[in-house]
Amino acid sequence: MRSTGSWYIVRNEDGELVDARIKGKFRIKGIKTTNPIAVGDWVRYKEGENNEFVITEIEDRKNYVIRKSVNLSKQAHIIGANIDYALLVVTLANPRTSTGFIDRFLVSTEAYGIETILVFNKYDLLTEEEKEELEYLIAVYSLIGYRCVVSSAINGKGIEEIRELLKDKTTLLSGHSGAGKSSLINAIDGSIETKVGDISSSHYKGKHTTTFAEMFPLSFGGDIIDTPGIKGFGIIDIDKEELNHYFVEMMELLPNCKFSNCKHIDEPQCAVKKAVEDGEIAAERYNNYLAMMLEEDENHWRTNIYN
Repeated sequence: MRSTGSWYIVRNEDGELVDARIKGKFRIKGIKTTNPIAVGDWVRYKEGENNEFVITEIEDRKNYVIRKSVNLSKQAHIIGANIDYALLVVTLANPRTSTGFIDRFLVSTEAYGIETILVFNKYDLLTEEEKEELEYLIAVYSLIGYRCVVSSAINGKGIEEIRELLKDKTTLLSGHSGAGKSSLINAIDGSIETKVGDISSSHYKGKHTTTFAEMFPLSFGGDIIDTPGIKGFGIIDIDKEELNHYFVEMMELLPNCKFSNCKHIDEPQCAVKKAVEDGEIAAERYNNYLAMMLEEDENHWRTNIYN
């Protein structure tokens, strides 16, 4: 349910919460991630010395969301595991979520087979111009198959739709600091008390209110994983050559390219580039793909998380 340093809060089959430590082998078995056990993991534990509970085993994960860690001594951080849905909270202002951030997140969730829903939050604060931009973004992402929800914790817009999505599911909530994740959770389920931070007026970035991932049981069934706000999302453990597989609109066109190993950059008779020229693939999505392909920092690419 939550990890705080060497201690983990585990919910057992009876719904009781217990504090547990991990056995030393988890720290030396070669896992390069900053967190050997992630929120959402299923574990086995037993009572050890001094009446302390000890986690002895981690069950195989069905999936997880991973990002490049800011900790230079490690290479990756698992945000959450065993997820049914990922909800990415997007805001067009205060703070602004770029399409580059959205697409990096979507690439990672596509790679691990996690259905992602885009929640465009703080609708009540949008100007008319921003509402037009919102309509465009919804059209772009809806067309390629992503479900989009418009929400506001202030006036309740979209809250019931989100509540229905979360029912009896394990859902990970992610997005920039200040995007309103905690306010959304409070609006969705009043029984959950999470801190709501103020937006820093100096640079329009949210102050971090959630400093670690934590799973909350929902009163109407299911669990939600609240995660710390993130400024950037580094892609990890994916081959550059496979990147086009995780842009769903490109994947359909790959057989139509002249070359089977086409990178869709400067090759002739490229079906993807033609689709961009014809307006069938959004220019923003293609430009974000190019930015990822031309990323010089190889630490973003094919960094295996296990020795």
